Amino acid sequence: MAFVPIRYNVRSLFVRFSSTCLTVLAVGATIAVFAGMLSLQQGFAVLFQERGRTDLALFMRQGATSEGESGVTRTQCSILKKEVPEIERGADGNPLASAEMYLAVRLRKFDGGETNVAIRGVEQATFAIHGDDITITEGENFTPGSDELIVGGGLLDRIANCRVADTLKINTVTFRIVGTFAGKGGYQSEIWGDLDRLSEALERPVRSRVLARVAPDTDLAAIEARYDEDLRLQPKVINERDYLASQTSSLSGRFLFVGRFLALIMGIGAIFTGTNSMLATIGARTHEIGILKAVGYQPRAIFLSFVGESLLLGVLGGVVGCLIILPFQGAETGTMNSTFSEVTFAFRTTPTAMLESIGFAASLGIIGGLLPAWRASRMTPTQALRRS
Repeated sequence: MAFVPIRYNVRSLFVRFSSTCLTVLAVGATIAVFAGMLSLQQGFAVLFQERGRTDLALFMRQGATSEGESGVTRTQCSILKKEVPEIERGADGNPLASAEMYLAVRLRKFDGGETNVAIRGVEQATFAIHGDDITITEGENFTPGSDELIVGGGLLDRIANCRVADTLKINTVTFRIVGTFAGKGGYQSEIWGDLDRLSEALERPVRSRVLARVAPDTDLAAIEARYDEDLRLQPKVINERDYLASQTSSLSGRFLFVGRFLALIMGIGAIFTGTNSMLATIGARTHEIGILKAVGYQPRAIFLSFVGESLLLGVLGGVVGCLIILPFQGAETGTMNSTFSEVTFAFRTTPTAMLESIGFAASLGIIGGLLPAWRASRMTPTQALRRS
């Protein structure tokens, strides 16, 4: 006879219901942690990358890894706007390019303490460049040249004094919140205002970058190479999608590392639980094993039968773990990004994360079942039938 019928193992799980539940819950708790960290990683990565555009080019200081450490002078901004022919022009004939300043400031949180929040000074061309990706959801947009601000929707429930009509003091200047906006990616966690007014308030004369709209198939490397020998500029040029991917890779990697480390530690406990459960099961089923061997099942078939039963326990635990985290789908949290500013993102349990979690649970089940299955396969019919 080749294989033991699977219904034998399924029926055994129901007969030993308490033991089955203990093992499934142990594996499920491990998988809930693992799947939770995967969901955080997916939420953070997707927040930035899914809306990154290839038709938006970022001009920063050569060597800068983020806009937070970049510095572009006003003169350089003017040169880029006027001289780069690849930059598209709006209906008014002006280039769709905008100088922006980016800086993190300390603000108070609703739940106590302080955190860094990104402040972005922008020109009016920024809104034309982004188009429908930036929309005012409450109040109105700030007036150019005024001490007015608009706040990303991701900050409203996390940072104090960010509602419409509230005021924020930045250094010695008091700004008034006149609107809130919905934006793509990390913009949801930023505060925007007039470039010149914020530059004066933050005492930062240089700009962080120039954002420009170009044709999607524009060779940005060619633009960068064009200015290699030009001592006026020598900018770093990158499209928005690649820039956002570079900003998320580090933190996404940390989420994955922490998730896998915790899952490994808890997984060892789950393996021991599964092994003990299967050993106890074999001890209670020695007569059954003896009968199976007596009727002609080979050791290999017995081994695969018990490994399969352990695998089934692992898969059930993986499903339970995924069900535990599903209620958290869409829940928002915040963390520091690579520019050391608070960013809000949602818990995102994707099919890929669930499949990877269930796959990990299945591996725990197999590992936990190897020793008990080996012991079961090594029994002789007379040994098994003689045990009480």
